[in-house]
Amino acid sequence: MLVIFLGLLFAALTMSTFATLSAGPAHADEVGTEEYDYVLSGNVQFNQEPLEGVLITVEGSGYEASVKTGVDGKWKVGVPEKATYTVSLDEETLPKGVIVAKGGSTTEAEFGLTKVKAVNFFLGEGVRTTVSFFDQFVNRFVNGLNFGLLLALAAIGLSLIFGTTGLSNFAHAEMITFGALMTLLFSVTLGVPIWLAIVIAIALSAGLGWSLDAVIWKPLRRKGVGLIPLMIVSIGLSLALRYLFQIFVGGGTSQLPGSGLADMKLGPIRLSMIDLASMGISIVVLLAVSYFLLRTRIGKATRAVSDNPSLASASGIDVDGVIRIVWVLGGGLAGLSGVLWAYFRPGVSWDMGFQILLLVFAAVTLGGLGTAFGALIGSIIVGLFVELSTLWLPSDLKYVGALVVLILVLLLRPQGILGRKERIG
Repeated sequence: MLVIFLGLLFAALTMSTFATLSAGPAHADEVGTEEYDYVLSGNVQFNQEPLEGVLITVEGSGYEASVKTGVDGKWKVGVPEKATYTVSLDEETLPKGVIVAKGGSTTEAEFGLTKVKAVNFFLGEGVRTTVSFFDQFVNRFVNGLNFGLLLALAAIGLSLIFGTTGLSNFAHAEMITFGALMTLLFSVTLGVPIWLAIVIAIALSAGLGWSLDAVIWKPLRRKGVGLIPLMIVSIGLSLALRYLFQIFVGGGTSQLPGSGLADMKLGPIRLSMIDLASMGISIVVLLAVSYFLLRTRIGKATRAVSDNPSLASASGIDVDGVIRIVWVLGGGLAGLSGVLWAYFRPGVSWDMGFQILLLVFAAVTLGGLGTAFGALIGSIIVGLFVELSTLWLPSDLKYVGALVVLILVLLLRPQGILGRKERIG
């Protein structure tokens, strides 16, 4: 009896071992299929022959993954949620003489009733058209400028808040998200024209800035709370608002009206009307902010408070009033930045502001803490580097590259480009 029991135990262990080995890790042509329930898949063939080693990239909802086809030409990518994803085939990895014959090398994939979505590309014979390095550089330079301008809107508000209060406000990310969410609410849910929805969203974002200062930051300043505790409060506020947004809007990504407009080709540059409008709006708003800071009485008072709050107060300037105006201005600029970021990504999600928070901080630090014009210069540099770096670096590393540039600049000039040494320490 003991022998039979031991034999059965040995057989069970052997079967378990083989089952584990047969399950094994995911194949090289599968990414994320064990982590996520939703799967995008495809089969790359030419003349009924499978093509191995073709690179497929999936992007969407803040998620990105790449995979190469296996020996059978098949690939699978698991994705975190039911949303619309951009699936791209790298034509450089196709055999010589094989191109994407129709439909393009990039397509949009949206799940239906099932959790699996098949995505296929139509291949044929032909000569592959390549884009010159110069054309790629020019196109990405313009995209980087567009990205840098929308970063500047958020960074200037953050820099002004830091300059007047000394607060490193991590909840600024949620102020960016709030602007996009309000635009989505009024334009898509309530059916308000998009231009009016944007105006309402900016006004509400400015109101959010005013409310946060009145309810949280002003009482804490009056109690003499230190800067480190204030920063910790801002981190907690950021987390609370972010997950509150998720409760109300969910974890998916939604599109604003007009986000699907086709690109226009201006020489090597490919831009949509939304991109052109975004750059134009950013430039006009930044010029208006510059005029406000340089030419108006309140703007001069803001710069005075940023330079030396005690001296400004002794000179008769209402420091609390100036700080309140800065919070309103910072909230409005963050809201507008969120709208433009929603079109640039594209899409509105509950954590979209957090996705660029480090880049905003990098721009502010790079330009010089507390200086609005430094934040503008830092944002342009960060935006350009993020886009241009993809000429040499994988797209996954483009944000990391911007932070490397920040470190290198600060090693040479710790106070930032327009910062002053006496403000450090």
